[in-house]
Amino acid sequence: MEARDAGSALALWIVGPGAVEIRGAALRAAPGDVLLATRFSGISRGTEALVLRGGVPEGERTRMRAPLQAGDFPWPVKYGYAAVGRILEGAEAGRDAFVLAPHQDRLAVPGAMVLPLPEGVPAGRAVLAANMETALNVVWDGAAGPGDRVAVIGAGVVGALAAWLCGRMPGAEVTLIDLLPGRAALAAALGVGFALPEDAPGGCDLVIHASASAAGLETALAAAGEEARVVEASWYGDRAGTLGLGGGFHSRRLRLVSSQVGMVPASRRARWPRRRRLEAALRLLADPALDALISGETDFSDLPARYGAILDDPGTLCHRIAYR
Repeated sequence: MEARDAGSALALWIVGPGAVEIRGAALRAAPGDVLLATRFSGISRGTEALVLRGGVPEGERTRMRAPLQAGDFPWPVKYGYAAVGRILEGAEAGRDAFVLAPHQDRLAVPGAMVLPLPEGVPAGRAVLAANMETALNVVWDGAAGPGDRVAVIGAGVVGALAAWLCGRMPGAEVTLIDLLPGRAALAAALGVGFALPEDAPGGCDLVIHASASAAGLETALAAAGEEARVVEASWYGDRAGTLGLGGGFHSRRLRLVSSQVGMVPASRRARWPRRRRLEAALRLLADPALDALISGETDFSDLPARYGAILDDPGTLCHRIAYR
């Protein structure tokens, strides 16, 4: 069977350094595709800011491709991976579903990529699913356990979600650490402690670093207890990170572990295909406390004029795009 005409779609394209525009194109549906009318998408600030400035390293451009990306890095590229749409046809018509798709008003998506939302997870919160999937992977890589003292450096969306996950473990003492004092309210909403970097706790069993800064990683190493694990969840793109491994790094026998969502950790890979992990991430979004991570909303038609400012604002967490 051949692809069929499914009308047209409008999508946000990054067309140069700091430049974006909305482009229209015909929408073609291949056999087995599902048509969706997008309701919301979420901006992933760190990654999308890197793409907007052309910071994807040449050697990582294949691995960094989003599942339904169009175009090639650096530009022009249609990028994004957090969309929620209403299914338009078939037995699931009328149901909302999550898709790893870019900022686009209508989608034709392979059926295997469509994840209907679980009961109790509203469409507006489900845009956090991709970030929750990343945070879940980070916590698995960190091997967090009940009763652990955990520090999370960097209160962006992934860091905050990792802190929330660790905070749900019985007896765990979790501190979210950030340069912005205003993040204390976010930590309180998520049920975890808060500290500025100079007040970061020490002797932690697990430290998760998610600030994408050398200073943050230094804070993470200082917070780790003897033989503790430090999980590097940041991605620096084409920026070189500096790290002093003198002092107590060796004498305290610290372990520095990288985490990246492209693979399920080896200890779970045989039982956890990526779809199962994303389904679990969606189920975890049933908690209304996570609405604290939605820091703003913009209509899709206004997105080109606001996109750069949203990414530049350090107060941005998950900025939601509404399609009306």
